[in-house]
Amino acid sequence: MNGLKNIEIYEKGNNYLMATYTRYPVVFTKARMQYLWDSGNRKYLDFIAGYGCLNVGHSNKSVVNALKKQIGKIMQPSNVFFNQPQVELARKLCEISGFGQKVFFANSGAESIEAAIKLARKYSVDKYGISRYEVITFNRSFHGRTLGALAATAQPVKQRMFEPLLEGFKYADLNNKDSVQEKICDKTCAIMLEPVQGEGGIYPADADFLKWLEGICRGRDILLILDEVQTGFGRTGKMFAFQNFDIIPDILVVAKSLGGGMPAGAMISTDRISKSFSPGIHGSTFGGNAASSSAGIAVIDYILKHDLPGRAKELGSYFMGKLERLKEKYPLVREVRGMGLMIAIELNKPLADEIVRSALKDGLVLNKVSDSTLRFLPPLVIKKSHIDILLRWLNNKIRELD
Repeated sequence: MNGLKNIEIYEKGNNYLMATYTRYPVVFTKARMQYLWDSGNRKYLDFIAGYGCLNVGHSNKSVVNALKKQIGKIMQPSNVFFNQPQVELARKLCEISGFGQKVFFANSGAESIEAAIKLARKYSVDKYGISRYEVITFNRSFHGRTLGALAATAQPVKQRMFEPLLEGFKYADLNNKDSVQEKICDKTCAIMLEPVQGEGGIYPADADFLKWLEGICRGRDILLILDEVQTGFGRTGKMFAFQNFDIIPDILVVAKSLGGGMPAGAMISTDRISKSFSPGIHGSTFGGNAASSSAGIAVIDYILKHDLPGRAKELGSYFMGKLERLKEKYPLVREVRGMGLMIAIELNKPLADEIVRSALKDGLVLNKVSDSTLRFLPPLVIKKSHIDILLRWLNNKIRELD
């Protein structure tokens, strides 16, 4: 395969892989921090970071070295035994979350969401009986594509054709207290949301809404589940997005950047709630394997050492300010939304795909979450000069299309 060019690999991929993604005709063969290179050795500046999986950058040396060291020892002992990296990573997650006391490891965000749904239901069954099982989530949310996570994902376009969905989910409107109040009943066991809706188009929750939601949950012993699969590990200006809002969840779900490119996910909770999971209730064969856990340790250490949350806050403010200027200049730009380095611009026309494809030709890797919305999730190691390169390109492209 080493001698094959982009188009050859692209054609072979279409022959042998299921068409679960609309793939672009570029094949990346190496990466370093904020850069990617294709099979023709052309260099690209990345503003997707593997859908937010690479906050510490591509092939970060600290992560790579930790992996090399661990792989040479042991990668996958069974989960009927503890492994040292798994235990150490669990300790670090509890410490940086500020509330966590127990961790369950999985392989992805969707798998971790499934675990959170199960834990919430089991906790309520243990305490209140089998009739208390409903989970409230929010319109435009995205929690994953497995059947349980899909039922929690309040996007009909993603749910249709997979019905009947898992029962027990109700959908409210983000930042609408009345909408939530209408959905709460004696069957409600949990409320689950993303502090910033990612796949839905980068919609942050309001601070007062989250504080109100926390109070409602505490008052009725409803578990507050925060899905920080995309917002976690410095992306929004804090280690976790909930730390921007002075609230504490009952269950925190993380994944994506936890592994620094390795498959990793986790559910974090308290001793009181975690007691509902006993041997045989839930599990994951590869969850918390020694290789992914060693990568996770390196990720957290790097984030803390280099203050990536601080960088995300500073650079995100700069980036959004410049995008707001584009909005003032060009009617094509409808809205700018975001927090930290989790940003979207919504257009007044369905031109997002055209912009993504044009950017790729010019060595910029962008992402669209709808026909009219571009999402920016750069590695948190990116520099202001790299943002300026994108801004100049966007200015020219939007002026051309306006």
